[in-house]
Amino acid sequence: MKVGIVGAGAFSDDFIRLFNMHPDVEEVVIADLNAERVRKCMERHNLKRGFLSFDELLKEAPDVDSIGIFVQRQLHGPMAVEAMKAGKNVFSAVPIGCTLEEIQEITEIAEKTRLIYMMGETCYYYPCAIYCREKYRSGDMGKFVYGESQYYHDICEMYSDFSRSGGLNWRRVAGIPPMFYPTHSISMLFSAIDERALKVSCMGYRDNHSDNIYGEDKNNWSNPFSNETAIFQMSGGGVARINEFRRVGINKPSSYITCMYGDKGAYECSVTTHTFQRGISSGEEPYLENVGHLVNTYEYNEDLRNGKIDMTKDPISTKYIAGFAPIQNKERLPKTLQNITKGNHMSSHPFLVDDFVRAVVSGKLPPNNAWESARYMIPGLIAHESALRGGELMDIPDLGSAPKDWEMITYEFKDNYDDMSKFYDVDAHDYMNL
Repeated sequence: MKVGIVGAGAFSDDFIRLFNMHPDVEEVVIADLNAERVRKCMERHNLKRGFLSFDELLKEAPDVDSIGIFVQRQLHGPMAVEAMKAGKNVFSAVPIGCTLEEIQEITEIAEKTRLIYMMGETCYYYPCAIYCREKYRSGDMGKFVYGESQYYHDICEMYSDFSRSGGLNWRRVAGIPPMFYPTHSISMLFSAIDERALKVSCMGYRDNHSDNIYGEDKNNWSNPFSNETAIFQMSGGGVARINEFRRVGINKPSSYITCMYGDKGAYECSVTTHTFQRGISSGEEPYLENVGHLVNTYEYNEDLRNGKIDMTKDPISTKYIAGFAPIQNKERLPKTLQNITKGNHMSSHPFLVDDFVRAVVSGKLPPNNAWESARYMIPGLIAHESALRGGELMDIPDLGSAPKDWEMITYEFKDNYDDMSKFYDVDAHDYMNL
């Protein structure tokens, strides 16, 4: 396959590298409105072809069968529709689109043409999401009762990103409603329980900061909220709380599941402390297990085991969020992607690239297909509307599931729950005592 990447910014750069490294990708080409960016990108990644617009790429490179979209988030939906109408498979940075109409059109085109659409949702592959998904599917948690997940990214840290891509009026783009970018937090929790949201009530924090990004007349969406908190009624009867915060005192962008409770067991997280509890109602002996040896990165586990981390006084370095964790089955990746040292977004990028390539080559659906992507995004759109209405309880439309006759990619993550000796010569009980 041949992949055309649209947008030569910082985020796309790592994906260009990884697509180039994948054994089933014959060529990667680049398109960007900035000629200097195109030139530098071609030199950096040894690319043979570069274009100065998306339209030029579609016209001049008909042999490119797949498009990777890495532009401003409000452009994803229209660009995905245009690419698919041109007969291209699409890999898109999040979100899938910013209106219900855009998202619906993408699912309709995908169903009609059987072209692959995949949203590049990093958090689906986060260690905490994988752990909760596998533990829930095993039945150890029982039926879902309640869960919390969030994406915290302070807008001050994002100034440079928006000013680079948004032009002179970048603040008008930076003020996009937080719930128009909910897929990190939603995908982690919703994919774990495999349910959809039915209703939502959402409250917003009205921002009056001097940077003038949020307010009814200050951005393209007349959005006054920098932070939004949504309560969702899930299809299985449980309740989910999702936070999307852009004005928050936190040291780095963070996406994580705080807790996930079933009627038999529960997962809880606080920074690097991850625990699984089996409850009294499970019918078995209740217990509390530290599962950090599965969810934290190899480097963190190794330094903790060797006494290099003193949790009582040492600040936790952000280096510990980069790199693979044992729960991520990197052995299922092509060998060229198994030892990536630059582990962006909890080393989710290699899995994203491989699943998209697998889907295009095989014709099977990827995990974050158009229908799942819709269920990660549409609840946020309705949540924002609820916040504008003072928290009014609102119904969430659903575009349905993928066609039943469209086979999905399947693979198993390692069952590492019992035997960790092959990784560290330390079992879960010893890890807990550390």
